[in-house]
Amino acid sequence: MSDLNYDLIVIGAGPGGYVAAIRANQLGLKTAVIEKEAPGGVCLNWGCIPSKSLISQAKKYSYIGDLKKMGIKFDLSEFNYANVYKKSRIAAMKLSKSVEFLLKKNEIELIKGTAKITGPNMVTVDNDKMYSAKFILVATGSRPKVIKGFEFDEKDILSSTGALSLEKLPKSILILGAGAIGVEFAFILNTFGVDVHLVEMMDQILPLEDTETAEVVAKSFKRKKIRIYTSTLAERYDKSDNGYTVFLKQGESESNIAVEKILVAVGRTPNSENLGLEKLGIETEKGFIRVGDYYQTGIPSVYAIGDVINTPLLAHVASKEGEIAVEYMAGHQPEPKVDPMLIPGATYCEPQVASFGLTERKAIEQGISFGKYVFPYRGAGKSIAVEESDGIVKILYKTDTKEILGAHIVGKDATELIHEILLAKKAKLLPEDIATTIHAHPTLAEAVMEAARGVEGWAIHV
Repeated sequence: MSDLNYDLIVIGAGPGGYVAAIRANQLGLKTAVIEKEAPGGVCLNWGCIPSKSLISQAKKYSYIGDLKKMGIKFDLSEFNYANVYKKSRIAAMKLSKSVEFLLKKNEIELIKGTAKITGPNMVTVDNDKMYSAKFILVATGSRPKVIKGFEFDEKDILSSTGALSLEKLPKSILILGAGAIGVEFAFILNTFGVDVHLVEMMDQILPLEDTETAEVVAKSFKRKKIRIYTSTLAERYDKSDNGYTVFLKQGESESNIAVEKILVAVGRTPNSENLGLEKLGIETEKGFIRVGDYYQTGIPSVYAIGDVINTPLLAHVASKEGEIAVEYMAGHQPEPKVDPMLIPGATYCEPQVASFGLTERKAIEQGISFGKYVFPYRGAGKSIAVEESDGIVKILYKTDTKEILGAHIVGKDATELIHEILLAKKAKLLPEDIATTIHAHPTLAEAVMEAARGVEGWAIHV
């Protein structure tokens, strides 16, 4: 097969695709990446990065109230949300350019266009250019999920992409879906003065998270005057002169809400269409490509990773899957698949939420005998000093062995703090190893230490 153009062709330059390509190059595989849009995928261009820029700016804006208490006066008459939007686009463009630079630095050819797999070792771009490779890696990502009756027009009925494109804020908005995307936008828009209604069909916001951590966020949101509707369905809407009337149903109770715009954030759909999978006999289930232990499809030369397979739709998961896949292609023997118990989740509303492993609900469903310890943020001196004392650190552990089953943190910098406990879990350490490690004072990380001490029965600052 020496006449092939490449060892590997990656379709998609998102966090899964470009990381896989660079790792493949490090392992000696001649690699090309095909991308129809800007390098970086949804995450860098229309997801993780611009949304975190908006969150950062919202957080700075929220400090105005604290600064006023110091006697500082503000003139907000010239405030223009378009400038906030522009800063988010600058951040996205910078990182997209950085990905392009990394590909070039690693001598990976970036091919612009729309790819289709036309054979086990063949990819056609824009229906005319043909490229061959020993391996093909599908990393085409996902797009916002559409629900019937609430189809996007990206003007008034918005997807997350449409919400990130707003240059002028509405007076009011109803957000369908209170997962990570929904609550992040609820925080952003509320902070900048939008009247936010957050609707979730499950019995809590952040339905995949631990109930106690979700309750901390819900209480914080309610104090901010975000209206929360759980166990609630949005059935339909009527257009009016000033916006939309959305009809809700909660059990037998029905109500309606008048808002200017609607944001639909109910999940994502894999981009597996029009890739030529069916002709090759590559199986999909509900749009997700079926893969084996090292992310290979039914065709040995074709692999798939990231949002296009049925694993958690997270950028860092896609990146790790890409690394595993190309290491296997290169003849190495990496650990098969990503261990779901070692995947951190992060939600960047305020207060932040981070977690990994089992929730109490999951542990009960699996019949696992477990214990838990919950340490309040206010027990860490720094949280009081910086006026960020809302939050908890919660550790779940096996009753008999003290093995860490999961951890859940809500509060300032939770998305940074989670990794200490995650590393302990991966290294098969126990809570006592964290408990007996000296932590600098004053830090929020002391709350993690105290939670671990609590598991052992000797928390000090509570």
